[in-house]
Amino acid sequence: MKMFKLVLTYLFGVLLILGGISHFMNPLMYAGFFPEFAMNDVINVLAGIVEIGLGVGVFIPRFRPMATLGILVLMLLFLPLHIIDVFRANPAVGTFQNALIRLPLQFVLILWAWFISRK
Repeated sequence: MKMFKLVLTYLFGVLLILGGISHFMNPLMYAGFFPEFAMNDVINVLAGIVEIGLGVGVFIPRFRPMATLGILVLMLLFLPLHIIDVFRANPAVGTFQNALIRLPLQFVLILWAWFISRK
């Protein structure tokens, strides 16, 4: 079980690093999630940095407990964005069907983050 959890932790770390990089490579993909009054560029850069930092953190044993807890908090913070997206006329994830798929996926990510953050 320990090895399984470690593999899931590393996999989540890789996903976060790739997601963080995509904030810089394709910032328009994330712009739809932020309210129009928000400073989209600043929020996008901060989100990318946080995702990369947490992703790298899971690979460093000393920081792994904080990083996995941070991932859980981040996934919970992203949940309202995905709930709101389902009710938008033009969802940030493309179509209404994509938004409906993405919302339960966020719950899977939350459960995954919870699992890897447990001692």
